[in-house]
Amino acid sequence: MRAEDWTGVVTHHGEGPGWDPHTGQLRIVDMLAGDLLAFDAGGAYVRQHLGDVAAAWRPRASGGVVAAVERGFALIAADGTVSAGEELWTDGSIRMNEGGCDPAGNFYCGTMAYDARPGAGSVYRLTPGGAVSVVHTGVTISNGLAWAPDGTFAYYVDTPTQSIARVTVDPEAGRFSTPEPWVTIDPADGAPDGITLDARGGVWVALWGGSAVRRYAEDGTLDEVVEVDARQVSACAFGGDDYGRLFITTSRQDVPDGEDPAAGAVFTVEPGIGGVAPLMFGG
Repeated sequence: MRAEDWTGVVTHHGEGPGWDPHTGQLRIVDMLAGDLLAFDAGGAYVRQHLGDVAAAWRPRASGGVVAAVERGFALIAADGTVSAGEELWTDGSIRMNEGGCDPAGNFYCGTMAYDARPGAGSVYRLTPGGAVSVVHTGVTISNGLAWAPDGTFAYYVDTPTQSIARVTVDPEAGRFSTPEPWVTIDPADGAPDGITLDARGGVWVALWGGSAVRRYAEDGTLDEVVEVDARQVSACAFGGDDYGRLFITTSRQDVPDGEDPAAGAVFTVEPGIGGVAPLMFGG
């Protein structure tokens, strides 16, 4: 199965695709440009600048979105008004990277060092009431995070481990258990990055450096590969009116001029397996 280029090159470091059910739009981030992009049905888009970094976002139950910026969180109202929270740390070598919501409406986002030094990252949780806590530490490139359909555990990616792990999450404090590798990916095939789940409980993972998205069934077996005409595939999410389309972001980060001409485009494919409505932030 091969994805098609839906937009042409629109980002330098495209990440964080997701469907906004309030507006019926695909949204992504151009992470290191600090922009949140919203697309219409034809692939045309508008940008909203959030700061030096726009790392991740999710829809809010009340309308608008929650976003992770370089060193904290921000709430964006339905009219586009941005309310930035306080900076959560002062170390300018650390930034937010990727995250997701749990079934209770909390928003989690993990961090990494700009130089990707080992163990410098953590995972933060923002509750609907505005409380922030650290729920996991000692990670390197905190990436994809998605809850199983019954909410009893989450799939989690710390990219250099080359695995999609499973973690249980304390329902009160939100703390992660020790990640247990669920699927391990050969480095020759790329590095695991963003993930999403489908309506059958399958896990789709973007392969950075691997020009592909893979689907793993609930038992961990590989049963689908989507080829992408860009090397650095960063993340994927289902969208459309029936969540039947898979949208895939790609990146031009560190790509030499003249190489990988479609890098930075958003790709799409209809895999025949649909997704589910996104979990939303409760605030």
